[in-house]
Amino acid sequence: MSAKIVFFEERNFKGRSYECIGDCSEIASHLSQCSSCRVEGGRFMVYDQPNFTGQQYLLTRGEYPEYQNSIGFNDCIQSCRIVPLHKGPFKMMIYEKANFEGKMHELNDDCDSIQDNYQMSDMQSCNVVQGYWLMFEQSNYEGRMFYLKPGEYRNLREFSSDGMRFRSIRRIVES
Repeated sequence: MSAKIVFFEERNFKGRSYECIGDCSEIASHLSQCSSCRVEGGRFMVYDQPNFTGQQYLLTRGEYPEYQNSIGFNDCIQSCRIVPLHKGPFKMMIYEKANFEGKMHELNDDCDSIQDNYQMSDMQSCNVVQGYWLMFEQSNYEGRMFYLKPGEYRNLREFSSDGMRFRSIRRIVES
């Protein structure tokens, strides 16, 4: 089945709905609010702010009757983006300092603790060569997450206003 997510104005799939089969930068232009959703196909990164900004969370096929318990958003979903399926190898270069400086390591698999596994004091930049990845603020894939698609990320501190550090990384694989 192709990617499809249905948003509802009220919790428990009630009220007006909006079906989305692609990226949507502003759900508020379709619904007055969004308090529950159902992923019928594919995977979506959802954001608590318009234009793919703010807190992020990966939603896979399933039902999300309300957000406070299931994904931890205090408010409703404001934008969403399809996460493409990647069937090939995964490759990411991580760097201890901004602008690809300092210690460097190549990742091809999940890493539950950057500090423990690579003895890096920090990770401030990366180059995603292949695949789609999630970075987490805590070890063992916990805490806030950030979606990375192929490309260069010269300064990861720009992802958050509070200088968050990233502690673990996971590949987004077919589920």
